[in-house]
Amino acid sequence: MAFAKHLFLLLFTALTLTAFGQNTGKITGAITNATSKAPIEYATVSLLDAAGKTLRETITDKKGNFTFSSIAPGRYRVKAEFVGFGALTRDYAVPATGKGDALSIALTPVSSDLREVTVIGARPLVENHLDKIVYNAANDLTSQSGVALDVLKKVPSVSVDIDGNVELEGNSNIRFLINGKPSTIFGASVTDALQSIPASQIKSIEAIAAPGAKYDGSGTGGIINIILKDSRVQGINGAINASAGTRLENGSFNLNVRKNNFGINAFFSGNEQLNTTTLNTLDRQSFNSTKDTLTFLHQDGSTDFNRSGYQTGISAQWDITAKDKLTAGFNWNHFGNHSSGVTNQQQDVQDGSGALLSAIPSIRNAGSAVHANTGDWSLDYKKDFKKKGQDLDILVTTSVGNNFNDYYQQQNYPGGGIPNSGSKGSSPGTDKETDISADYRQPVGKDITVETGLKTVLETLTNTVTTDTLLPDGSYGPDAGQTYAFAYKRQVYAGYFSGDGTLFHHFLDVQAGMRYEYTHTQADFKGAAIPSYGTLFPSLTVSHNLDETQSIKVRYSYRIERPDYGDLNPFYNISDPHNITTGNPALRPEQGHRFELGYNKNFGGGTNLYVAALYVYNTDDIQSLGTWYDTLKIDGVSYSNVTLTQRYNIGWQRNVGSNIFGSVAITPAISLRSNMQLGFRTNSSPGLGTVSGFYFRGNLNASAKIGKDWMAELFGNYSSRQKTINGTRPVFAFYTLAIRKEFLHRKASLGFTATNPFNKYIDQKATLYGSNFTQTTIREVPYRSFGITLSYKFGKLEFKAKERENDNEPTQIE
Repeated sequence: MAFAKHLFLLLFTALTLTAFGQNTGKITGAITNATSKAPIEYATVSLLDAAGKTLRETITDKKGNFTFSSIAPGRYRVKAEFVGFGALTRDYAVPATGKGDALSIALTPVSSDLREVTVIGARPLVENHLDKIVYNAANDLTSQSGVALDVLKKVPSVSVDIDGNVELEGNSNIRFLINGKPSTIFGASVTDALQSIPASQIKSIEAIAAPGAKYDGSGTGGIINIILKDSRVQGINGAINASAGTRLENGSFNLNVRKNNFGINAFFSGNEQLNTTTLNTLDRQSFNSTKDTLTFLHQDGSTDFNRSGYQTGISAQWDITAKDKLTAGFNWNHFGNHSSGVTNQQQDVQDGSGALLSAIPSIRNAGSAVHANTGDWSLDYKKDFKKKGQDLDILVTTSVGNNFNDYYQQQNYPGGGIPNSGSKGSSPGTDKETDISADYRQPVGKDITVETGLKTVLETLTNTVTTDTLLPDGSYGPDAGQTYAFAYKRQVYAGYFSGDGTLFHHFLDVQAGMRYEYTHTQADFKGAAIPSYGTLFPSLTVSHNLDETQSIKVRYSYRIERPDYGDLNPFYNISDPHNITTGNPALRPEQGHRFELGYNKNFGGGTNLYVAALYVYNTDDIQSLGTWYDTLKIDGVSYSNVTLTQRYNIGWQRNVGSNIFGSVAITPAISLRSNMQLGFRTNSSPGLGTVSGFYFRGNLNASAKIGKDWMAELFGNYSSRQKTINGTRPVFAFYTLAIRKEFLHRKASLGFTATNPFNKYIDQKATLYGSNFTQTTIREVPYRSFGITLSYKFGKLEFKAKERENDNEPTQIE
């Protein structure tokens, strides 16, 4: 790790010394709203020569500021424009000394009606900020008929496997937020939750790989914040979206009403993943402890699966005064899935000479049903003081989820001689989380802002597990060893201090902070003696603009991954008696250090490049491991030929790699966009040795505008095979084609999407091995799909003073 620190320091020093040699002029300024005096973010600022020819363009940050660097002395014109405001041009002279006064440009709001005029203006599809990457999903064609997981596949640094498991820069320990707030909808099943949110409801997704001190310290993989659509413009307006397909059906309705200082946003959305059948095979070879017998297990079967979900919500915004804002919201979420399948099993045992000792055929019938209902409440008070940039934000959120998980399994032995076995179980539970936070910002001087805050997180989970076992007479009776109730409580008390601003005459942009969290956990299940602990979380980001088109940055963050109740709970899941899972009450928090050195270059005209070198080092790394048992006894019942999967602190993991994102505008109508992640990952465990392997993930997106109202898009994704501490993860590749036609003055659109149109299944081959067994599983997952989407926007829009929709926006756009 010391080598990586020295490498980052050396590269950063070399680049910054190069930049110090620059001695040219600079044009700085700020764009504000002429009516409200508020800064305008994302305004387009153009630098023109004296004849009116455009030389450069940039975008204002959240404070409305912009900068043009490396400008030769002379006379120029600066043009500012933003959707809903009249454009304004100002003359500016760069003196021979290279220094001039800052420009102050105030834009005047205008009014528009969708029935009379179409205003074309949008944020870039991908924004690379100082502390995060933002993916604006509005123009994502290939995800238009999908769900949140389909949008996440397009976000730089994010990867999603075929089962819906999400990783950020190769780490799955991610904290998910909705509109910047936690929700217990992710507690029951992250995959199901993400499958239940239609893509049409998503405004943008923020990927925060190295969160600052303001964010919770949990999640070594970082934070993914899903921002749902809303509107704060005057008038009544909304949108209707409907999708029908061979694998997925979606629908959503949004309504926005705002008059003067009061507004309401309401929505309803739902979807259903139609029934699909996955084919499964498993082959395992294992030795007993004395290695004088060899056991073969072959499983061959199929599983039918379907999923559905819906969400509804309402929020109200009241501008009590020009400086006081109150926002209240309520969301209701539901999702569920059902699976059932039949597996043919053959278990053969041989002695050391290869002679067959026994051959046992069996048939296993199994199924499960999961559903969850979640309600989220929030109340947010925001106070702006007279001094620009000084504010107080008090937020209270409560999320309550009721989760239900039922299963059944029965094994029949057609050859006779062995009694049938089986079990069925139910585990209803309640998950509640309340967060109370207060954040205060204070400008210090002209270029620095400090921020501090306190937060309390209160989590409570109760769960009842009831299990029945198949009796000899064919009926089911209670299994006392697998029937119990437990309660799990965790309190986190946190405080932080951070600062951001510019240093050395705007040479460096810096964000630095320190967060402290004290964690206290109580659990009443066996073996759960969980100690309380305090943790410090430092974070630092340093950025330098070489000019207005290119920048470099260095980032460091420290985070932990707290074991959740599902990781700790020692309950045995025996829905498949040959593949059993359980928790580990002895787990400790995983600790993660992340270093990044990044370079960003904007070539203009929609062409840009971002390259980052990454070094991630985790200790007490938490991973799932499979251990084979010839015979495993659980609560007095013996199970034969079992792989037991459990989470462990395996040792450490090191990831050295690179993240590359780029986009190229081939013509004004055709563009390419790609993201690649590659590197070497090493896992080391005192008991399992050290395993290293190369990994690669990449995608390519091509989009084209055809004529005035047509758009087409092609998206392809590939993830290489990856080594784990005791196995391999499979290759995953797919591609999607999409077209969209806009009509009715762009208020309506009709789209068509096709995923893997020439391949019905995607094969997924994974391996698992240990000192006394090897195992191979192959799944044929149906992935081909076709879908059609209809969207319609309605209502009148009156563009008034722009309001910031997210107060956590970064201080600089790179």
